[in-house]
Amino acid sequence: MTEAVTPELEAEPAVAATLFGDRAELARSFTNELARRGEELGLIGPLELPRLWTRHILNSVLLSPLLEADGRVADVGSGAGLPGLVLAIARPDVHFTLIEPMERRVDWLTSEVERLGLDNVAVVRARAEDVADEITVDQVTARAVSALSKLIPLTVPLVRSGGQLVLMKGARVDDEVEKARKVILRKRLSDVEVLELGDGVVEETTRVFRATVD
Repeated sequence: MTEAVTPELEAEPAVAATLFGDRAELARSFTNELARRGEELGLIGPLELPRLWTRHILNSVLLSPLLEADGRVADVGSGAGLPGLVLAIARPDVHFTLIEPMERRVDWLTSEVERLGLDNVAVVRARAEDVADEITVDQVTARAVSALSKLIPLTVPLVRSGGQLVLMKGARVDDEVEKARKVILRKRLSDVEVLELGDGVVEETTRVFRATVD
């Protein structure tokens, strides 16, 4: 019987140091810990290590320039901390509320916040729709949560008037936008756009649905 080969963690791409700047060591520490414990905790799949930096860490940090200085951001369905913890590392000037309903993921997020010494992060165990009356932020992020037609109604109630949705999406984002047209109109979103981040900088660009909440 052939022994299973454990995938190796992807080597850190040179561009990571540029994207994280003086926070690169924290990003490195988080990535290594996610690689070490992620599969065991059900945070990442067994095949993700060879592309952990490229597909997950860099993919997330590309959002950081879109965040308002000294703003308040809620990350819905934070899971492994993608993009919430990655962005909190990259943007210490922004305060993040990580919203996650699953206990083991909340425990992971909380332990990483403490281990990394991040004083700009609060972790809340809840579903987004259950804390809309308690949390109001300038921007909401989310990654791999659900289609826009379902995600927009979940995230809009968290955002102040004039704030933004900054939602990470996949290659079929244009199809999702088309299917969510009625929801976009009903929720009175404006300045709706799809951005592609990282072209010419990273191997895999990041697509973002951005809109203003009126």
